[in-house]
Amino acid sequence: MKIILNTLFYLVLTLKAFAVRPFITDDARIVGRRLGQYETWLRFDKHAYQHWNMIAYGPTQRWEFAIGFVQGLEASKAEHKAYSYAIPLLQAKYLIKEYKPNKAPGLAIAVGTFLPGGQGAFKAPGPGAFAYLATTQSLGREDQFLFHANLGINSVQYPTSNYSVTTWGIGTQIRTIGGLHLVGEVFSGDPYVPGSGMAFQSGFRYFVSNFAQLDFTIGQGIMGENQMPFWGGAGIRLVTDWFEKKHKTKQRTN
Repeated sequence: MKIILNTLFYLVLTLKAFAVRPFITDDARIVGRRLGQYETWLRFDKHAYQHWNMIAYGPTQRWEFAIGFVQGLEASKAEHKAYSYAIPLLQAKYLIKEYKPNKAPGLAIAVGTFLPGGQGAFKAPGPGAFAYLATTQSLGREDQFLFHANLGINSVQYPTSNYSVTTWGIGTQIRTIGGLHLVGEVFSGDPYVPGSGMAFQSGFRYFVSNFAQLDFTIGQGIMGENQMPFWGGAGIRLVTDWFEKKHKTKQRTN
């Protein structure tokens, strides 16, 4: 028990958090050199209960590589909830230009794929690929106002045809009192989930400390062939410098 408590205590001391999901509009930022990241979020609507997980690592100050999966319950034709999952989601992100307060916007590009592994409705119908460009503008003191914009494409190969759709998103984060930030976005399509129409999402982001941050959101489809139902979401994203500390320890012992 003492070992477990010491491990948890160490993780708390070495964690930093910068949550993006459950928001769709990404920011022009990566996890950072020799930093590891775990991001998880829940999403609930009348059709499904989704639990997403992403693990990422930054080998350099410019690159970030991530792997993820989704699991949960989806509504079947028999009107009951059936377990479903999809694996793996693979993504690479490159930071072209870092953003700084009251300076020129930052810029990053991400590419990825969701391979057709899994079962149920969450399983991709065939191999797919996505790519998007993300830009972020920071205004005010200490990123008081953040504005994000994404533009990309999502393509899925069905057994008899290919399906491609343009994705875009515009989002903002506004710091209010203490660690509370208001967040909102309008987007069309999700790089991770092809086929969704235009929708909005809003909520708040709370910094519990410098090491923990929570997101709570609600959203609703606005238009489109597959208009999204009303949903709620919650997420947390944690970053640890354990890899960097191990690297420095190894250097000292060599």
